[in-house]
Amino acid sequence: MQDLAALIKAYDIRGTVPDQLNAELAFRAGAAFAEVSGAALIAVGHDMRVSSPELAAAVADGAASRGADVLAIGLASTDMLYYASGARDVAGAMITASHNPPAYNGIKFCRPGAAPVGQDTGLREIRTLLETGLPAYNGPAGTVHSEDLLTEYAEYLHGLVDLSGNRRLKIVVDAGNGMAGRTAPVVLDRSAFDLVPLYFELDGTFPNHPANPLDPANVVDLRAAVKQHHADAGLAFDGDADRCFFVDENGDAVSPNNIISLIATRELARDPGSAVVYNVITSKAVAEQIVDHGGVPVRSRVGHSFIKQAMADHDAVFGGEHSGHYYFRRFWRADTGMLTALHVLDALGETDQPLSALTAQFSRYADSGEINNVVADVPAVLARVEAHYTADGAAADHLDGLTITRPDGAWFNLRPSNTEPLLRLNVEAADPATMEQLRREVLSLLNT
Repeated sequence: MQDLAALIKAYDIRGTVPDQLNAELAFRAGAAFAEVSGAALIAVGHDMRVSSPELAAAVADGAASRGADVLAIGLASTDMLYYASGARDVAGAMITASHNPPAYNGIKFCRPGAAPVGQDTGLREIRTLLETGLPAYNGPAGTVHSEDLLTEYAEYLHGLVDLSGNRRLKIVVDAGNGMAGRTAPVVLDRSAFDLVPLYFELDGTFPNHPANPLDPANVVDLRAAVKQHHADAGLAFDGDADRCFFVDENGDAVSPNNIISLIATRELARDPGSAVVYNVITSKAVAEQIVDHGGVPVRSRVGHSFIKQAMADHDAVFGGEHSGHYYFRRFWRADTGMLTALHVLDALGETDQPLSALTAQFSRYADSGEINNVVADVPAVLARVEAHYTADGAAADHLDGLTITRPDGAWFNLRPSNTEPLLRLNVEAADPATMEQLRREVLSLLNT
């Protein structure tokens, strides 16, 4: 029996090509997804990686071999695939490895309405079929037909955010040679903005820098270009363009916490009293501002499957994560970098403020950012840290890892990695000095 533990992750299939993932396995994955989902029609899209067209064709042929019809949408961002799934009410498969290096590729599946497929919602069954074999199928094969949905997708996004009447903005967009190079020119069209493109050429070898804007080293060019062109804002997208990061007019990174708060207040103005979802390492300022604007804050575990489930459970209007993923009820609770960009640029265009001032109003606390720590015995370390702080009157919760909140409001979260002996630390406090003191204290405990 083939063991696919290294290839099939919690939320998708992802590995190196061709040793872990190849066309033969992609064909079987497409067939297994058709079998597990029972979908009559499956949309299949792919990113610009060198291996993606072959893998996408194999997934489509595999699904068709089990009787499913296939809508091949070609080159697409992941949120364009979610659009196809939501607008057409069909299942979907996206061939992408997001921000991973060029040697990687993967497959993300969703059910109709862009509902996620993870370990507990179908991926485990797909893995079992891939490892043990699919049952015999003697029915008719499905058909594969192609359609470009880019214009339709862009029009849908424009229908959600009205940019008319706003001041004209100059924006620099770094596509990182990823899929934003195809979608940004249409969604962020020149009739609304003066657009300065960086690395719009689709190139899955990522010749300029990795398409991972979460790493500050990968936004150096964007920051410089914003200052050089005296732009109002800079936008950076990851490889499959489902995440968006922002740089202000000074070339400084804008905290995703502030982006969550900004969009949450806009969505709550349109849907008063709604729930907004955020994860356990998001600033507590986010929850406070949701309440300030009449919303209901809902705290979730980190990860898109947990965020989307919480949004469904609470009919949330919006959800956000520190990693640059932003989720919208009006986009089938899926994450979309382009809709996020439109919201922020609309808010900026409605005012005379610079982006730095517009977003600074949402900052209330000092945070450490995420710090990875190698530890030999994760459970023992977590138990020791919890005992130390609760003995001094701090509160502990275990929604996702360990969160400790001191009586003075300072808090930290330790989350174990799913794949490595790592603890990820995030610290927040009222001021930089208190945050730094708590950060040093926790790190000292981890290394005791």
